[in-house]
Amino acid sequence: MARALSVVQQIAKLREEIRRHEDLYYVQDDPEISDAEYDALLGKLQKLEQQHPDQITPDSPTQRVGGKPAEGFSQVVHRRPMLSLDNSYNLEELRAFDLRCQRLADGKSVDYVAELKIDGLSLSLHYEKQLLARGVTRGDGRIGEDVTLNARTIRSIPLKLRSEISNLKSEIADLEVRGEAFIPRKVFERINAEREEQDESRFANPRNAAAGTIRQLDPKITAGRKLEMFAYDLLAGERKPFPTHWDALNWLESAGFKVSPERVLCSTIDEVIEFAGKIEARRDDLDYEIDGLVVKVNSTALQDEFGTTNKAPRWAIAYKYAARQATTRVLSIHVQGEERVP
Repeated sequence: MARALSVVQQIAKLREEIRRHEDLYYVQDDPEISDAEYDALLGKLQKLEQQHPDQITPDSPTQRVGGKPAEGFSQVVHRRPMLSLDNSYNLEELRAFDLRCQRLADGKSVDYVAELKIDGLSLSLHYEKQLLARGVTRGDGRIGEDVTLNARTIRSIPLKLRSEISNLKSEIADLEVRGEAFIPRKVFERINAEREEQDESRFANPRNAAAGTIRQLDPKITAGRKLEMFAYDLLAGERKPFPTHWDALNWLESAGFKVSPERVLCSTIDEVIEFAGKIEARRDDLDYEIDGLVVKVNSTALQDEFGTTNKAPRWAIAYKYAARQATTRVLSIHVQGEERVP
């Protein structure tokens, strides 16, 4: 007869199984079990940890929502500013961006990464020795608010980076991941319906809803609104650890983050434009709101060479789709707001 597992082994096995199901559900969009079955696993782990509190660790799945509601948010200075993006509103302006990049590159080859511009808010996540240590809003780009407890409720944010990731070597001890937190369309519609039932005003758009959600003083309210996040950049200290942005996105995905599957590596601006047209045609079919693309020079060496202005990087631009009235039950106009970039 097989020997019964010790309490420590039971807890470790449950955590491993729960993390696998969280990855399948929140990152891979390919769940294997029902919500009820997941809740049963989590309940079993919670019971064991309550009986053995010395076994509770910061990265346990039970620790996503915990502690007392915050009385307010402390301010945090970003080590590297989260700058705004310059906007382009037509293909001529997008081509002008390409010409500027070609001129700055001075004969070096330039390729681009095009990603969706999600209608949400930017977050900065700090990992120390692979554990999530702090979550910070963009704020004014230089100073943000510490929203760590709320960031921990977002299931697509790993509490611990995957242990098998070792290609950053010692740099993995101090990493910053930047991403866009957002509320999926169906969740946004549910939240507004609930607000109507409670005679509260509706959120104007998903960005406002996400911003209001991440700044809730009670993390349990944030957890109930089911924010998600797409990671979009990686810093080790104050620098980017990979030679290309494309490499960084692939690493983030392998480390356990949700990265937008709608991204493409383009060797020319014409390929960027082709991608922009394909995505715009599918805009209403996506599970989240977008208002355009973000186009970045792929080479991090060229990014450093190009530098920034006082407000925006010279190596990235937002290509904005024409504002349009939503065709869903929520009738609103997308507001042209300030964009964010690492």
